[in-house]
Amino acid sequence: MSRFRRLALSALAVACASLPVAALASDFSEPWKKPDRALVIDAYEYNSIDWQKLSGDKRIVGFINKGSDGLPPPYFCSGTETEIRLCKALWKRHAVARELFHTRKVVAKALGLEWGAYHLGRPGNPIEQAQNFLDFAEPGPDDLMALDIEENDPDKWMSLEDAEIFVRYIFQRTGRYPILYTNGTTSKYIADNRYRYQLLSRLRLWYARYKPEIGIHFPKGNWQGYTLWQFSAQANCGERRCPYRVAGTPNDIDVNVAPMDAEALRKAWPFGQLIETTDVFVASVPVPIARDDGVKGESQIRYASVAYPVRLDLLAQALRSSWNKAVISTVPAMKAPGSRYALGMAEYAAAKLERRERALADRRADLDPVSTASTELDRP
Repeated sequence: MSRFRRLALSALAVACASLPVAALASDFSEPWKKPDRALVIDAYEYNSIDWQKLSGDKRIVGFINKGSDGLPPPYFCSGTETEIRLCKALWKRHAVARELFHTRKVVAKALGLEWGAYHLGRPGNPIEQAQNFLDFAEPGPDDLMALDIEENDPDKWMSLEDAEIFVRYIFQRTGRYPILYTNGTTSKYIADNRYRYQLLSRLRLWYARYKPEIGIHFPKGNWQGYTLWQFSAQANCGERRCPYRVAGTPNDIDVNVAPMDAEALRKAWPFGQLIETTDVFVASVPVPIARDDGVKGESQIRYASVAYPVRLDLLAQALRSSWNKAVISTVPAMKAPGSRYALGMAEYAAAKLERRERALADRRADLDPVSTASTELDRP
């Protein structure tokens, strides 16, 4: 090796060493390979856990366990013999899952792990589901809460409209918001329609996507980054290859990475507040003055604040109404044309996005109805 080449390589090494970690590799590109990035495990009742082995991995900071699942089982069993037998089986499973949940909670906290619980959203009354979650998980003030929306399919999972109701009820009961677990397709739909889903689009994002790099896929909107990224699951972890193996857990365990180190994650836990909106709106408007005062030149322009943030759907409705009053109403022969989109362009754009997302959703893979999962588009 020539002397010039050795000097060049030495200079390059010094330059790289002086760069911050974030500059060397983005948190959108295999951040779990950075030794300072904290990891969080999430599990459901059928995952086996060897706590002694798991506690040896010092990068594991938190443990999120599946809590409630949809609506609670009925309190009284009735119907045919088969229906009664099924009802009792559901109650038994519910009771065993809840007992295991609280046992794991005690063990995890004894090992110094941050604790959290998620609710798997299903079709059905969102208020009753929120009550089921709070009764099942009994979250303390330092416990993370999460709502799991597997996919934007209201026939199989909780609808986004019901999810807004669920989130609002949780806040009313606890004074904190849950974080939102969902996949790339659904999170992008929420981000693109954030004027419609004003709570969901401002929850902390627990992002499920099993690819090594997500920069070009990340939904953005109010989400400039993720709070947790579920990067390893049964979808991409097998006997031969796995992004990250956690001692004491099977290959189907879900592993998540945070864009921060262990100390920062502990301080930020349980992420119970909304994130700031990124949309820029007019903060104030000039107050109209009387014509006579304006002519005299003795008036001062004053400004009045407006509601923040402005809802785009209401803005579109106001513009449409103003147009009808200012133009169409002055010409008797003209009538406002009928439209499928009562709110104008804003609703048209939302409907177009929804049709596109529905077309993509048709290619989704079957999901495990018990554990967390993701669509085919989110897999390697």
